[in-house]
Amino acid sequence: MGNALSRLLVVVERYPELKANQNFLSLQAQLEGTENRISVERGNFNSAVQNYNVAVRSFPTNLVAGMLGFPPKPFFTAQTGAERPPPVQFNFGTPAPAAPAATASP
Repeated sequence: MGNALSRLLVVVERYPELKANQNFLSLQAQLEGTENRISVERGNFNSAVQNYNVAVRSFPTNLVAGMLGFPPKPFFTAQTGAERPPPVQFNFGTPAPAAPAATASP
């Protein structure tokens, strides 16, 4: 009985650690899901733009599109630096480090 009680006390003492780990894993899963949804919607947008551009350039819709001023649209392209994730801070007692300033290209 004493052995089981000591194991229970160890589990209870580690509970905040376990809960924090579960929360972090949940956060990771949510971030992965968000990245996947963004990727899917980017593909949907580019597919819609491709369909629009084909319609604008195809006969006879190109005649109407030209008269009414419907030009072809560009595909989605990410901004420079979008491949780097934003800094995330988990130390709530200290301020987050400043993001490096972007240098202007000549």
